[in-house]
Order: sequence, then C-alpha cells, then structure tokens
Amino acid sequence: MNTTIVATDGLTKVYGQRRAVDAVSMTVRAGEVYGFLGPNGAGKTTTMRMLLGQVRPTAGTATVLGAPPGTPAALARVGALVEGPGFYPYLSGRENLRVLAAYQGLDARTADAALARVDLAGRGRDRFRTYSLGMKQRLGVAAALLGEPDLIVLDEPTNGLDPAGMAEMRDLLVDIAAGGQTVLLSSHLLAEVQQICDRVGVVAHGRLLAESTVADLRGGASLRLRAFPLEAAAAVAARVLGPDAVELVDGDRGDRTLRLTAGAEAVPDLTRALVAAGLDIHEISPVERSLEEVFLEMTASAAPALEVSR
Repeated sequence: MNTTIVATDGLTKVYGQRRAVDAVSMTVRAGEVYGFLGPNGAGKTTTMRMLLGQVRPTAGTATVLGAPPGTPAALARVGALVEGPGFYPYLSGRENLRVLAAYQGLDARTADAALARVDLAGRGRDRFRTYSLGMKQRLGVAAALLGEPDLIVLDEPTNGLDPAGMAEMRDLLVDIAAGGQTVLLSSHLLAEVQQICDRVGVVAHGRLLAESTVADLRGGASLRLRAFPLEAAAAVAARVLGPDAVELVDGDRGDRTLRLTAGAEAVPDLTRALVAAGLDIHEISPVERSLEEVFLEMTASAAPALEVSR
C-alpha cells in the first residue's frame, strides 16, 4: 500500500482579486516522481510555497509527511529548490553547502556527500560565481538533498539548461527516486515530464485539471493502418476487432488512414486477415498521443479562474 507523502484538499490562494491557486486537491505518494505540470503562471510555484509553509493558504488544507506545512516536523524531512538556487557567489560550492548544513545542524560531511551525489565533487572548491547554469542548478539540488530528506521539492529544475544539462538532471532525478526518496517537481517542459515522472498533476489557471499516471493520461494504445483498398481494409479490421474499434482519419496531405483501437497484440491476427483478403498493406504502426498533445487538449478548454469579487 502506497504511503501518502503530500495531500491537499481544496488548497486555495488569493492575491487581491486574483485567484492564483484554486481549490487544488492532489496526492503525492512515497517513492514516486510526481510532475506538477502547467504553463508559466499556472500556480505551480505558489502551490509549492504553500506546501513548504512559505505562503499561507487562503482556504483549504495540506499535509506534508503527515504534518502541517512549514512545521519543524515537516521541514526536517523536506529538501527544496524553489525559483532558482540562491548561494553566496564568493564562496565555493562546498563552502555554500557547509553553511547550509551547519544551519540545519548537520555534519559538514553531509555537504561532501551531497556534492558527490550530483557529480560536483571535482568542482567543489570552485567559487559559485564560476559555475555554469547547469552546475548551479545541480548545486541547488545538492542543497535540497542535504540530510537525505524523504521529500525533495524542485521548482523547474531543468529551467534554462541545454539538452546535455537536461539529460544530466533527468538522470539525477530518476536516481534520487530509485533510492527511495520522493520527488515533487514542477515543470512546463512536457517531454521531460513524460520521460521521468510516474504520475502527473496537470494545472492551468490555478486549477488541477487531472491527476494520473502518464500512461493513463495519454490514453490507450491504438494502431494506424494504411492499406488498399481502404474500404475493404476497414471491413476486415471491423470483423477482426469489432466495428467500434475502427475509425477513418483524414490526413494532413489529403491521404486517408484507419485508426484502430487496439494494441500491438492484435497486429498478427489483423495482418493475416488482411493478407487473406488480398489487400495491399502499406503500414501498420502503433500510435501514442504525446503528453504535449494531451496537455494542449486539456488546457485549451480550461477557462481562467474567476476574479474574486469584493
């Protein structure tokens, strides 16, 4: 049975007449990478700040590791990187981490362990101001890892990184979760989220539109069939898979194909039936909606949150 690490119920934050977070109810489970997915300004950072006790909610409730956000019981087991790392530029990476470790009552050796965890041990003596953007982000994650917290909260950890830096960060986050820690990260980079997250919460205009595994959110598998004559192929596919599993699709270039609601396991029987009917098969391929397609479809119909009346 999965342990709940973060739970919110109707969590809301209002600034003046703007509803930044609107009745968000989400659940993060132990050992998973949970992606809080949404465009800039969707309310992701505000939600995270409420979970860290940095912002007081207007309404609703939240628990973090079974305790109210911001309490010593919760903060002792949480590491966070929100809105970019903030370090002393004239200190080295190791010295910055040792300052943070001392503030938390941790041994200085925890700083060295965190540096090694993010592959910065070889640059630990270099001043922070000489670090590349990717190194600065990794040092920020190292700060969040001090003391081996149960929950790591990361706000846009790949923001501004080049492809190589993104790949390094992705591998690091997967490694953290594999070690048993829970990662809650926000992002607007859908391809990154699709690769590393176990579950996602899709947010737009401050509202949580969906919460699910990436696979479930993308929907069931389907097949694309191009064969000639197409009408005869549709009849064969309907006989093998059922009439409700066959859909005629018009392509961008004026071509027409069949979309079949079926997985790869149906391909052998379908192929044999098409060949037996004497049809020419040009393509049978799996089709999966990307997380980006699902996200754009969901957010396109999401209206902005209502203004708060005075």
